[in-house]
Amino acid sequence: MVPHPALAMQPHLADRRALLTAYARTRDATRALTAHLEPEDMVLQAMPDASPAKWHLAHTTWFFETFVLARHEAAFAPHHDAYAVLFNSYYEAHGPRWQREERGLLSRPTTREIEAYRAGVDERVTALADALPDAGWAEAAPVIALGIQHEQQHQELLLTDIKAALALSPLSPAAFPPAPEGLTPVPPGGWTTYEAGLAEFGHEGPGFAFDNELPRHKRYAHAFALAAAPATNRDILEWMGDGGYARPDHWLSDGWAWVRREGVRAPRYWRDRDGAWFEYTLHGEVPLRPEAPACHLNAYEAAAYASWSGARLPTEFELEAALGTAAGDGQFLDPGGLVHPAAPTAAPSGPRGLYGHVWEWSSSAYEGYPGFRAPEGAVGEYNGKFMSGQQVCRGGSCATPPGHVRATYRNFFPAHARWQFTGVRLARDA
Repeated sequence: MVPHPALAMQPHLADRRALLTAYARTRDATRALTAHLEPEDMVLQAMPDASPAKWHLAHTTWFFETFVLARHEAAFAPHHDAYAVLFNSYYEAHGPRWQREERGLLSRPTTREIEAYRAGVDERVTALADALPDAGWAEAAPVIALGIQHEQQHQELLLTDIKAALALSPLSPAAFPPAPEGLTPVPPGGWTTYEAGLAEFGHEGPGFAFDNELPRHKRYAHAFALAAAPATNRDILEWMGDGGYARPDHWLSDGWAWVRREGVRAPRYWRDRDGAWFEYTLHGEVPLRPEAPACHLNAYEAAAYASWSGARLPTEFELEAALGTAAGDGQFLDPGGLVHPAAPTAAPSGPRGLYGHVWEWSSSAYEGYPGFRAPEGAVGEYNGKFMSGQQVCRGGSCATPPGHVRATYRNFFPAHARWQFTGVRLARDA
């Protein structure tokens, strides 16, 4: 059977040492993100949409055990019989799973036991890479590459989930040391116009891509313009000062119902301290930085702010067109630096901060491209099953590992979600 294009063997994957080096670096990077957490922190689950930090450590290990070792290791035996249920996220084809909203109830296995699980699976994956014949490696290598990308996604999720949990404490504990100063502010303003025409979208050629980035296809793009930078905290303060959360005229119906139901009056993690705004970050609570990109906005907030501004949200294809012509060196995850959006530096031309800083909401529903098909089996549940009730984000964030995103990368969340590092860049017709 011909493998799905997203899981096809590529020439660079034939270098087993190089792939194992990438594997080891990714695994080490995940564990390093928890270096400043206490054991008590590792079990916290702030809400059903989030997971405990130690669950992320275990689930990413379960992925390699389930989809690599179980399929290619001679005389495979699981590390622990119960882990197949405890750390299966949503792969229904693989079997039963522990309820997502109850992951925080699991004090056992302990973090120490999960670390032993990670070490054991890492040792076995390394041994397997040395033992597999070329034909077996051609099947295993693309899945290992997928697992690396999957773990990088969970690195960002681990950060957003622990932030949601630690923010509940009145002590405002930090997951990282005090934040260094942000990047030099750049004055806002300006638009970049993009010409109309028939264009191609989606991934093509060598290099990794998820199945939801395929196949490459043509679409007609109308002329449009993008704002020079994502909206800042200062912009959101101005919107709030004009009744942003109190006026229904700029809100989508579902968004206004959400505002009233939840009693929302400010972006998530903003705190009013006697008339001065502060913001909870992974470095603890800090004074709100007006020049920094606004983050933790959901799609409803983003659309309402855009409408108030006399603009709109860009489509995901408009963002992809702009990303395709932009430098890819924005602010990404730096555990030793600022793990919070900083003002983007000036770009040589065109919009700045398209990569990194904050995920930028689009107005596009998350759906398959023309000709999309999911891979066979449980791995096929990775993306396609979520193509309902979600909205696409583009570009990556300050919590996204470097090198993880590309112009065609499609992230997605429900419109109400705002625990991720999501922001907004204005668009308008040109």
